Amino acid sequence: MLHRYLNLRSNLSEKEQNYYLSLEKGYQGELMFDALSEPLSANWLIINDLMLEFNHTVFQIDTLLISSEKIFMLEIKNYEGDDFVEADKWYTLSKTEIRNPFHQLERCESLLRRLLQELGITFPIETCLIFVNPEFYLYQAPLNHPIIFPPQLNRFITHLSKNKARFKDKHLKLAEQLVSMHVEKSPYLRLPDYRYDQLEKGINCVSCHSFNVELKSNVLVCKECGYREGITSTVLRGVEEFTFLFPDRRVATNEMLEWFKIIESRNTMRRLLQQNFKQIGHGKYSHYVKL
Repeated sequence: MLHRYLNLRSNLSEKEQNYYLSLEKGYQGELMFDALSEPLSANWLIINDLMLEFNHTVFQIDTLLISSEKIFMLEIKNYEGDDFVEADKWYTLSKTEIRNPFHQLERCESLLRRLLQELGITFPIETCLIFVNPEFYLYQAPLNHPIIFPPQLNRFITHLSKNKARFKDKHLKLAEQLVSMHVEKSPYLRLPDYRYDQLEKGINCVSCHSFNVELKSNVLVCKECGYREGITSTVLRGVEEFTFLFPDRRVATNEMLEWFKIIESRNTMRRLLQQNFKQIGHGKYSHYVKL
């Protein structure tokens, strides 16, 4: 989320921009699979985007499925274009070597198995590499590796849907225990430096992200795509972004006038904040927090 906000409000370096696009692409791939796998929730316990730590090593699991018989660990990839595998190495067609996702999957499986063993849990673990983008093709794909390509996704989901839910307390306890162990902040996440005065002020369109918007009768209207958003939703969204980027700064009337730009009346801004947030203090030292 931080990179998405900064991409809209600042000029990221080429390296930062590429890193952000990589994160965004991966996130969109996970959303695509989450939508496809929704029918599985009736027969599987599903944990998405789980980050765990074992032996001072942090590892991330895109999707974890827990049944009464086994654990299924899925790595979701939103690759596009053409790649090929040769001698256990992964290349683009231009023969640029890239990180082999099988190695990442094997590493996560090993760490998860050792973590579960330490917890006294002996569930069998299966893994699978899922490619969700129909614009991707892998030449020389190894037959002895668990891979699901886009044309196979529906059959894969249908197969998993046939699993009969026979959950006991130990399965629910395992899911709750793993969620409680989730690491909130990844030590590998590269965060760009930024300051308040470096960021573009204003509120952007929630649909096309353009800052070319105007306020008409308590409705935010985008001049680029025509998307319309009620002022309450706009204020909640803008304050959420501000507090996410600057958790140490207070949400006060003058600060929000500068942040939103589109709302020019101080009385209007104060009224909107009072309606949607809890006021702390009075006068020039007052500020607002979530209800």
